[in-house]
Amino acid sequence: MPRVTIPRDVDNATLSLAGREVRLTNLRKPFWPHLGITKGDLIQYYADVAPVLLPHIRDRAMVMKRYPNGAAGPFFFMKRAPVPRPPWIRTCAIDHGSKGVIDFPVIDDVPSLLWVINLGCIDLNQWYATCDDVDRPDYLHFDLDPGEGAAFAQVREAAMIVGGALESLRAKPLVKTSGSKGLHVYVPIVRGPVQKQVWTFAKALAVELASRHPALMTSEYRVARRPKGRVLVDYNQNAWGRTLASIYSVRPTPRATVSTPVTWREVTGGVTIEEFRLENVRARIAKAGDLWKPLLAARGRTNLDTFLKPDPV
Repeated sequence: MPRVTIPRDVDNATLSLAGREVRLTNLRKPFWPHLGITKGDLIQYYADVAPVLLPHIRDRAMVMKRYPNGAAGPFFFMKRAPVPRPPWIRTCAIDHGSKGVIDFPVIDDVPSLLWVINLGCIDLNQWYATCDDVDRPDYLHFDLDPGEGAAFAQVREAAMIVGGALESLRAKPLVKTSGSKGLHVYVPIVRGPVQKQVWTFAKALAVELASRHPALMTSEYRVARRPKGRVLVDYNQNAWGRTLASIYSVRPTPRATVSTPVTWREVTGGVTIEEFRLENVRARIAKAGDLWKPLLAARGRTNLDTFLKPDPV
């Protein structure tokens, strides 16, 4: 598909893409007024990164986090795909028990992507499993979150420890900036274990590493009991129904930073969150490509069954 160009001189526009009409609204609305970034600029960014973004989010339920008045304004979460909506928006039905079945939107293509960003979604938060089996994720991850008094240098140090531990288990961890405060470490896994089993493995590793490095890391999820000056190795984001900001997501931060894949060499070299912003990530992708292609590959995935205890007979 040729480059999609978002109009800059009008408030509203309707684009015809792949035989679908996408209605865009309030394009000149300031989303980062101090940076001169409008809603249209945000939509243009996502249109430009779609070739590397879509493979990571397609066929997954999308939790919408909507910022109707821009990055500094209030936001709200929305799971159920709004009605009315275009007939070509695919949905993923997920049973939430007493809350009933929720039809999440699925972002498979550029028209769907632009539609969801037009709703005021700044970052994207997709389900960890694909829609054909929402209980069996194909990756696990650790959210390395600096607590009060912890510096980002400590986050980088913690990431190297987590990455090294995973490599010792013959996993192939990948790392990206969260775009907000920390780093995300992901591992592609063979689909099979249910979400609770993935969470159990992540918890066991987080607790073990925190016990070995108590001056640097903690696995204490309760804020009131969490020691200051530590990096939280957050395994709880692997719990069923939780989400993290996707790869290449713009974050509602003052500098419009982006959750960006980095190399382990960059982590040891002192990478920072602020290096990767809406204004410059496209050039990085053009030069380096998608550093997270291994997360999509069929080969090289870790088989968690090797580490999980079998259920008692």
